[in-house]
Amino acid sequence: MSDRQRLSVFLDQAKRLEGLDEETFGRLTRALQRQATTAGHDQRGRLKAVLFDAQSYDIGSFDDRNQGRYAFRYVPARLTEETAAAASGHKAICIFVNDTCDAGIIETIAALGVELIALRCSGYNNVDLDACDAHNISVVRVPAYSPHAVAEHTLALMLMLNRRLHLAYLRNRSGLFVLDGLTGFDMRGKTAGIVGTGQIGQCVIEILLGFGCRILAVDKQVNQRLAAKTNVQYVEIEEMLRDSDIISLHVPLFPETHHIIGEEAIGKMKPGVMIINTSRGGLVDTPALVAGLKSGQIGSAGLDVYEEEAGVFFRDMSNQVLTDDVLARLLTFNNVVITSHQAFLTREALANIADTTLTNLDEFVQDKRREHLTNAVLSG
Repeated sequence: MSDRQRLSVFLDQAKRLEGLDEETFGRLTRALQRQATTAGHDQRGRLKAVLFDAQSYDIGSFDDRNQGRYAFRYVPARLTEETAAAASGHKAICIFVNDTCDAGIIETIAALGVELIALRCSGYNNVDLDACDAHNISVVRVPAYSPHAVAEHTLALMLMLNRRLHLAYLRNRSGLFVLDGLTGFDMRGKTAGIVGTGQIGQCVIEILLGFGCRILAVDKQVNQRLAAKTNVQYVEIEEMLRDSDIISLHVPLFPETHHIIGEEAIGKMKPGVMIINTSRGGLVDTPALVAGLKSGQIGSAGLDVYEEEAGVFFRDMSNQVLTDDVLARLLTFNNVVITSHQAFLTREALANIADTTLTNLDEFVQDKRREHLTNAVLSG
């Protein structure tokens, strides 16, 4: 019997208690409510889910879209071995990109009764899917929320770096109204290498075409609609590295894409290239990036993600010593702009993330599991 069926039986039993005296009725009803709660539901029969790494914008969007259908517990801390106990009594957990969900943690949350991991993002490289299989835990994600949000942030980084807007802003704030060192270039006529032409990469290409750029696209799967466009050409990665003035990354993090931008790739690039990463930090070998910036092989870099961002991004570090020497070095470059995994952060994207996550939970309470869930993530 599923928890949903069991809860239905509990409620039916409670209805038949009306002939009992008030004290007995109250005692038995409370006992049934405790059983329902133990089964991962609150006293109103709502599925209980704990949302880790919950920020104010997450809480606002989920409360707005949830309208009380599920009993969310918001935990501001990331999911780690130390915080996993917060999942006790919950059938589902909802996690984000920097939550740790390795085999050890999965074993812990499975023992606590968790049966669903709902990612409120598209990437799932932080989840051990084999361990989830072993413990019969279903995994779902948000495959797309707002490709426009990430694409537009990607272009914002390009324009900021190109026209030195971050430097101009700081200078003007301090009364230094000079233009020396702020010279940029026309985007029109430049060659942009786009690695990954899924929904986000496609949006980036369409915006860049509007600027008059030439596009060199890299993807195992050719998007025929894009390939048919004037100024779009699918090429091998070596040609893209050699000929691109700007390189922007829009692929998931898999073993084959890990450090796709490393020392060897950087050595093949056009001197002074701009690199943009709004996808996953592990796509870039950051020490190699630093070396490329120091040598001038890389002219500028815009990073919304960083390989070791967990524990730093989404946190107030202003009163702490930054112990990550690589990140500290990156922050010293005036031709580097770092945003702390902000590309997704629009009202539309937050609403879409909440809506899709709630739909994933709807399917779960309908007793759908694993491959029967629309947005399931499966091992293998």
